[in-house]
Amino acid sequence: MPVPPRASITAVHGYLPPDLLTNAELAHLVDTSDAWITERTGIKERHILKGEGLGTSHMAAEAVRGLLKKTGTDPSEVDLLICATTTPDLQFPSTANLICDMVGIRNIGSFDVQAACSGFLYSLTIASQFIATGAARKVVVVGADTMSTIIDYTDRATCVLFGDGAGAVLLEPDPNGYGIMDALIRSDGSGMIHLHQKAGGSRMPASAETVAKRLHYVHQEGAAVYKFAIAKMAEVAREIMTRNNLRGDMIDWLVPHQANKRIIESTAERMGMPMDKVMVTIHKYGNTTNATIPLCLWDYESRLKAGDKMVLAAFGGGFTWAGVYVQWAYDGAKAPKLNGKNGNRKGV
Repeated sequence: MPVPPRASITAVHGYLPPDLLTNAELAHLVDTSDAWITERTGIKERHILKGEGLGTSHMAAEAVRGLLKKTGTDPSEVDLLICATTTPDLQFPSTANLICDMVGIRNIGSFDVQAACSGFLYSLTIASQFIATGAARKVVVVGADTMSTIIDYTDRATCVLFGDGAGAVLLEPDPNGYGIMDALIRSDGSGMIHLHQKAGGSRMPASAETVAKRLHYVHQEGAAVYKFAIAKMAEVAREIMTRNNLRGDMIDWLVPHQANKRIIESTAERMGMPMDKVMVTIHKYGNTTNATIPLCLWDYESRLKAGDKMVLAAFGGGFTWAGVYVQWAYDGAKAPKLNGKNGNRKGV
């Protein structure tokens, strides 16, 4: 019986809006300081999307355009596009629909996945099944969020954490045995009370009262989220490793969701991974929610080699968490560059 084709990540590209929000600027908005933010989160700055009428789809479309250009992929070759986002442009249509229209992809399936910060790994897992069944040969998975639109910049506990950005990967069948080797997705809805957005959904539709009470922003109970994030990211990573007979010294890269540097360090410690094998971008991007993992892959792309073993782990509101074991499919140093690494930071 033939073995189903395995989905490989064959390219990655990112987009970050050009405007920066530094710790020094945040110190003018709330009672904080660069030292306080850096010590507790590891973040120094974050990118913020500015411009009338711009939304998550605009950043995501930039990432997808770059992805298609660097791989020489015509939009007509794409069979499916999935967008992981917590900040869709509209209630409907999906942000994935809007991205397809912007980049000229027509007549394919496209949809959004909402699993908070775990959404990108959920989407990778879904996309890999389409390739395994033969239903698709080229799938674009995008992780993108405009967190600045749902952050209360009078709340010191949350406003220092989040930034805006987008990252996209191309998945294709792999002829060499590399690719997405295993994946686990998990959730526990009882965690909702610790991390959620109170208003704007069907339980509490938007009204003048909900706006006045500032209920459309992220509500986070930091201590509880911190505890669960460390435990669940390490737990799912260890389970993935056990299922695939992997030890920490066999893993080339840990790619954790970039929520907080302390969470990243604690997760790595529990996995027995040295920090020089852990991808870290939080200092310059902050928590971009669904974009953190693809932006890590994009940022470290030139250091990745075919056959590298990596564990991707994420934790998000809800609660959700996920782990994915990947064997990298290409030498990143040979990947095409678009006007240099930072050539895409020109605005939308």
